[in-house]
Amino acid sequence: MPASPAIGKRLFTLGATVLARLEETLLCLLLTAMILLACLQILLRTVFASGFVWADPLLRYLVLWAGLFGAAVATREGKHIAIDVASYLLPTRFQPWLHLVLDLFAAVVCGVLAYAAVVFVINEASFGGRTLLTIPAWAFNLAFPLAFALISCRFLVRAVSDLATLICAPTASEETRRP
Repeated sequence: MPASPAIGKRLFTLGATVLARLEETLLCLLLTAMILLACLQILLRTVFASGFVWADPLLRYLVLWAGLFGAAVATREGKHIAIDVASYLLPTRFQPWLHLVLDLFAAVVCGVLAYAAVVFVINEASFGGRTLLTIPAWAFNLAFPLAFALISCRFLVRAVSDLATLICAPTASEETRRP
């Protein structure tokens, strides 16, 4: 017996909620680690005129991860950077179509960036370079494909939602016929 659409929708909502909590937890952990490591580094430099050699490069990677996954959260909440001049120029009836096109375009661009990032990480792994603390360089660069793929998926979900809005929206002639 096929699963009902309601079960699929509930599973999708549950998955989205779990993913959102994971993102927020990751961002909180990254921010906490950055604050603690930066404060420790400042304390060590001030008191002992020394610090950890690896702390500053690690902080740069943590900022990179926090920025990329922060962008994914901003996309999820619809608070990403957007150029919306066209939305002011187009009539209201074309707004859903504009949102669909923009979300699809953003999904494709982020998908291409995710693909390029995967190629980059594979190349990093094949060269076998190591960064701080003898951790392979590709491990730190995993933020790029993961974040861009997540952002692309977010835009695809928004595009599907836009399409559902367009399909389910009553036409002007149907609205005038309703009692």
